Amino acid sequence: YQRRVHGETSTSRAALAAMLLGRVGVAAVRCPPRVGAAVLAQAFTQAAQAEPNNTTHFGYKQVVTEEKQKLVADVFDRVAPKYDTMNDFMSFGLHRLWKDDFVADLRPSLVKKGVFLDVAGGTGDVAFRICRDMGAGSRVVVCDINESMLEVGKRRASDLGLPEDRISFVVGNAECLPFESNSVDAYTIAFGIRNVTNITAALSEAHRVLRPGGRFMCLEFSHVTMPILSCLYDQYSFQVIPVLGQLVAGDMASYTYLVESIRKFPSQEAFLQLIKEAGLKSTAYRNLLGGVVAVHSGFKC
Repeated sequence: YQRRVHGETSTSRAALAAMLLGRVGVAAVRCPPRVGAAVLAQAFTQAAQAEPNNTTHFGYKQVVTEEKQKLVADVFDRVAPKYDTMNDFMSFGLHRLWKDDFVADLRPSLVKKGVFLDVAGGTGDVAFRICRDMGAGSRVVVCDINESMLEVGKRRASDLGLPEDRISFVVGNAECLPFESNSVDAYTIAFGIRNVTNITAALSEAHRVLRPGGRFMCLEFSHVTMPILSCLYDQYSFQVIPVLGQLVAGDMASYTYLVESIRKFPSQEAFLQLIKEAGLKSTAYRNLLGGVVAVHSGFKC
C-alpha cells in the first residue's frame, strides 16, 4: 500500500460527502494533543491494570474480566437481528458514508490476489464494500466472535450472490485470531475494537497476522473535539439512543451499554499510541464529523 492523500474533485457530490463526513483538510489531519500521546496511552493502560480484583469495565460497570466477553456476546446476540437497522436510525444513515470512506481509503483494488481480514465484521457491511472494490483473485475473510452476527452476514452474502471464494465467515476472537502469522494483506475493524476485553492483545494480533507491508485500519467512535457538538452529542447519546433501542429493537439495556462503551474508549491520540506500541509504523488518524468517529491507520514493516 501507499499512503493516500484525499484529493477530491470539486463536484457537488464530493462536497456534500465531505460535509457529511465532517472532513477538514487532507488525509491524516490530526488534532494537536493537549497531553502527550504516550502519556495518554500509559494512563489508559495503567487504568486498565489498576482495576481491582481482576475486573474490567463493561460500559460504566465493573465486571470480572473473564465475564466481559460473555456479557458483550449477550449484547450482540440480542441486537444482531436489528443491528443494521439500528445503525441507520442512530447515525441517520451516516454510518454508510463513513464505511464507504473507510473502504475507499483502504483501496482494495490496489492489492493483487490479496487477502483482506475484517475483524468484528459479523453482518458484513465493510466486507461487502471490500468485495465490491477488490480485484480478481482477492478474497475477504469476516471474523467475528459472535455467531449470531455472522449468521446475519452469511444470509446477506447469499442474498447478494457473493461466492464463497470471494468471501468467507469465521468464528474467532480478536485477541487470539485463528490465522497464521504474516497471512493477510489488510486488517480492518469497524466499530468493534472498543468491545474487545484486551485492546492491546487485539492490536498485537493484528500486527502478527499482517504480512510485511500490510495495512491496519480501524473505524471507531471516538472523542468529539468540538465543545458545542460534544454537548449535543452527549445529550443525543444518553437521552435518545437508548430510547431508540427500546422502540426499534426492544432493547434499551444493550444500547445503553454501547453508548457507555464509546465513552470508555481511549482518545484518538491515546489509541494512536497503542497502535504504535503494537509495532505498526506510519501511523495516523483522521476525524470524521468532528471526532464522532475516527479512522486510524498503520502499516507492518
